[in-house]
Amino acid sequence: MTETWDDVNEQVKADWKAETPPFERVYEIVEQTHDGQSAAEIADRALVSEPTARRHCKTLVNTGFAETERDGQTTLYRRNSDRILMSRIRELREEADRTELLDSIKEMKAEIRRYEDRYDVVSPEELAKQLDADETDGWDDLTAWRTTRQNLAVAHAALAYDEASHQLAV
Repeated sequence: MTETWDDVNEQVKADWKAETPPFERVYEIVEQTHDGQSAAEIADRALVSEPTARRHCKTLVNTGFAETERDGQTTLYRRNSDRILMSRIRELREEADRTELLDSIKEMKAEIRRYEDRYDVVSPEELAKQLDADETDGWDDLTAWRTTRQNLAVAHAALAYDEASHQLAV
């Protein structure tokens, strides 16, 4: 027997609510939150009451997973960016050895030099000032350049973290 749903999204929400405890739903929403959201907004997305969302958000803040900021009288919650960064650094350190990290850093630096040479600027921000709205390739390169710069910073941090770990172990 095949069930027909009038609204697939509503069915997915109902299944998520039935199969996932409230804390996990709030956690999943906060994990996806780059910009701060109020407990009411999180409650709406997590399919819980506002007091439940607020209580679970406070728990996430206390564990370091989330952080808060004030917007007037409202407390906004979002994932802790430092924790996300440290997770990326640890993952990279586990996935790549020192030689692979150094090779990757060398390649990313070369890629950045290619952008600098191609556009005769020293940063994506300078490139953004020069581009016209219809320059699709330029905007694509700008996005790739920013991503490469972020990845380079994470690779440097993973290398430094690895070195510090080895020094502490001695």
